[in-house]
Order: sequence, then structure tokens, then C-alpha cells
Amino acid sequence: MEAVVIRSLEPLIAELRARGFAVMAPKARDGVVRMDEISSEAELPKGKGDEQAPGRYRLNDRGDDMLFDFAASPDSAKRFTQPPRRTLFRMRGETVEEPEPDAPRIALLGIRACDLAALAVQDRVFLGGRHPDPDYRRRREALFLVAVNCAVPGGTCFCVSMGTGPRATTGFDLALTELSGPHRFLAEAGSDRGAEILAGLPRDHADSGDVAAAEDVSRTAAEHMGRRVETEGIKQRVADAHGSPRWQQVASRCLTCANCTMVCPTCFCTTVEDSTDLTEGVAERTERWDSCFTLGFSELGGAPVRGSGAARYRQWLTHKFSTWYDQFGTSGCVGCGRCITWCPVGIDVTEELANLP
Repeated sequence: MEAVVIRSLEPLIAELRARGFAVMAPKARDGVVRMDEISSEAELPKGKGDEQAPGRYRLNDRGDDMLFDFAASPDSAKRFTQPPRRTLFRMRGETVEEPEPDAPRIALLGIRACDLAALAVQDRVFLGGRHPDPDYRRRREALFLVAVNCAVPGGTCFCVSMGTGPRATTGFDLALTELSGPHRFLAEAGSDRGAEILAGLPRDHADSGDVAAAEDVSRTAAEHMGRRVETEGIKQRVADAHGSPRWQQVASRCLTCANCTMVCPTCFCTTVEDSTDLTEGVAERTERWDSCFTLGFSELGGAPVRGSGAARYRQWLTHKFSTWYDQFGTSGCVGCGRCITWCPVGIDVTEELANLP
């Protein structure tokens, strides 16, 4: 189906809800854009922009009619495919209770190209190899993805360097490019079910001016990236820097707080916790997000393998930009810049990469 123009997102939201999807989209809340359930276009952050820099995020008013003129929020699709916490099983006396598979039908409206690339990375992690994760598969297949092509990259974005944006080219059901003068969206389908929904919406023919305007949005965004990374030979360069003094320098600032891995759309490390309620006679095992930055993550024989902050930062960066290629055939970074923005001390991964020998 060729690209078309839609004037409002209201019919799209209504159609998705009618098909049983909970529509999760950007909402301005507590001074930040978060993904939350919406029921109408009016709940989108109209006229909102953001300022992102190392260790800094500020939401501001742009004073226009644009709905998506901001960069990546701290939320990504990971929260919906790999929940932060889930119950694996419960023991009630001698009885084992396994929870019903949880795979809600969710439409993610406003997902960006870097997040689609991150989903493709997680698909390799959870669905590739000898032991695919059936729970991840169910949640993944229940998603309907409505991408929005970025118009205003953040000050920490470097998706162009990683080849993941700013325009979505694959992995979506529908892709929208928001245009102004007059306000409208160029829409294209990326799947059969996307084409089916698009065919039922009020739409106009996209003329050459609409197509050119959409191309200009993506071109302008690509030219205004906040950061860049030299990726030529990066796998070997990072591996060869194992003994670099740079690790100690960054560790002197790093709080090992794990913020970077929590907001990262590809980090997938988890741990399990057991809890017991003696009054009810119930024991439960849960899985929750964990991080290679936590001291106990690499504990072996009663002591952590990576006891220093330098070793843990080196592990994280080396995995992202070097050994991930060995495991999954791709980089573990999609250039979204979240780890830079949400680092409390403003550590810039692009700066650290550039300063490795």
C-alpha cells in the first residue's frame, strides 16, 4: 500500500482500541514524557519539546501543534516485552502454581526507529539460539507497532552513527511522519495488519509534496544528531582496550547505579528472587531486571568476579560494542542516547569510546 495522508490520529486510536489493543503512547507526566495508556489524541504531548544533554533532561513548551517533536523518552518497548518484574512460580504448601501467561494486546504508538532496532536486537537474544523464550514470544507477537519518524533528535542521540535511524525502515506495522503547514501525517504500512487498519481510516492521497516534506523531516533530523560514534573497527578497538587506564578514569565518576542499563532498550540482564510468607504458607520466585553494574551480579564462590567499578563499566561497554557482535551478530547499542541523558553524573558513552586507545 502506498503512503497516504491522515489528518488526525483519533480514528487510528479508536480503531486500535476497538480491536482490543491498549494504546500506549507518549504522555507528559511529572516533567517527563512517559509511555502510558491513552484513549484519545488529546492526551498526547501537544507542543512539547525536550532538552537532553549528559545528565540532563528538561521538558519545555514549543508553542506549536506538533505531537511528537521530542526525542527518546526513558521508556522503550523493553518494558512491554520484558517486564521489570514477573512471577515465575508460587508454592502454596505442596502445590506449585504457575501464573497464566501474560501477553496483553498492546499498540505502541510513537515508538522510534532506534527502538525498533532495539526490538530486533532483543528478538535475537530471546528468540534465537537453542532456547527461545516462549513468554517473550507471546508478548512480542501481541504488540502492534506504530512508529513515528524522528524530526527533532535529542542532544544525546547518535542513531545515524549506529545505522538505526532517524527514519524507520523496517519492523513496524505502521509508520508516521508528522508534517506541519497544515498539520498532518504521512502514513505507510509495514505489515499486512498495518495495511488492513490503514485501509479503514479516513485518508487522502499523498502527493509528491507530502512525500518530499517527509523526506526532508528525516534528512534534517539526520543532519542534527547531538552525538556521533566512529564505528569502523569498533569491535576490535574496544576489545584491545582491556588494559586501558581510561576505565579507571571513568570509574572515578561512575556511581555504578545501573541507571544506564535500566533505560537501555537492549540490556536484558535479570536475576531471580525468592520470598516466603510464613503466615500464608506461600513461597514465590520472581524474575526482575538486574544489571552488570550491581556488585552481586557476577558473584561466584561468595565474591564478585568484577569487584571494582572500573571492571563493571568495562564489562558493560565491551559487551555493548564488542562481544555482543560475537554473541548475536550485531551491536548492542542503537544510538538512542538514553544512557547519556539519564546518567546522574553525565558520563557520555560516545566520549568514552572516542578516548579509548
